[in-house]
Amino acid sequence: MTQLVSTRLVTAYAAPAAAAPLVATQIERRAVGAHDVLIEIKYSGICHSDIHTVRGEWGEQSFPLAPGHEIVGVVTEIGAEVTRHQIGDTVGVGCMVNSCGECDYCLAGDQQYCRQGMVGTYGAVDRDGSTTQGGYSTHVVVTEDFVLSIPEGINLQNAAPLLCAGITTYSPLKRWGAGAGRKVAIVGLGGLGHMAVKIAAAMGAEVTVLSQTLSKQEDGLRLGATHYYATSNPETFKELAGSFDLILNTVSAPLEISSYLGLLRVDGAMVNVGAPAEPLPVNAMALIGGRRSFAGSMIGGIAETQEMLDFCAAHSLSADIELISAEQINEAYERVLSSDVRYRFVIDTATMA
Repeated sequence: MTQLVSTRLVTAYAAPAAAAPLVATQIERRAVGAHDVLIEIKYSGICHSDIHTVRGEWGEQSFPLAPGHEIVGVVTEIGAEVTRHQIGDTVGVGCMVNSCGECDYCLAGDQQYCRQGMVGTYGAVDRDGSTTQGGYSTHVVVTEDFVLSIPEGINLQNAAPLLCAGITTYSPLKRWGAGAGRKVAIVGLGGLGHMAVKIAAAMGAEVTVLSQTLSKQEDGLRLGATHYYATSNPETFKELAGSFDLILNTVSAPLEISSYLGLLRVDGAMVNVGAPAEPLPVNAMALIGGRRSFAGSMIGGIAETQEMLDFCAAHSLSADIELISAEQINEAYERVLSSDVRYRFVIDTATMA
């Protein structure tokens, strides 16, 4: 371990160029500073965002690039002034590793909306000028303020996707009032959607899944949904018109948004967490006619992410995963693109040795 830190080189799987397959390599990690935590990564989830990024679909990137922002592991070294974590702690790192810490949003606990730009876990420029590298690696160094505690009661490998899929769905469900007496629809039953169903049900809401087909109906009901409808059936939109207090859209494919807005009650809201590349046109009358809202949400702040982890532990929630070796990453990418995963791939980083 000492030699690892002094050389600042760790094993990783990274894309050497845009759209190139990921390969085993070494990446540089900074030495542990006064407020830093060195984490030996145990598991790292695969998010669709990883694929978009390394394939150059979300803008230019610096390569080689190791993605991964669903990270869990064990603290193996701490800086001299670290107070939040100790060696041996089980911890996690999500979608961001730094922010300015001084703007009104950061001070309010919304670091994801930092006015100077939050620092993403990979492919971003950190405050020291270095390019961040993600969790498809054996170790990572992160400032203590962005390291989360993984509570007891959550299997570590199943906890990894909570750092993205969990908080991405928990935050809007909480903000828009999912709970007892509320009817919530989840659009899509993938990596995000399956967590949204679990969390909304645990909050006490009556949950309906809106999926293109009924192929995952059994899973949806098992995960906590009360109802399951196929959106490919035009009768669905007639039958459910004016039904929901909240619709959470988890898919990244373009949808006929105005049709979904028609499923909302007066004062209902549809919130997007999926991020399609194409614009989503909205008929203004679909909003005006029912005093409805169409909104978006991006992950959550550090305090809220910790709250989500504690909520999941208290309700025995975690992600449904398929554990893979590092050598299966490229195959897993293709399977994600063909929707052949239930519901999140997680890399066992011990296979990188």
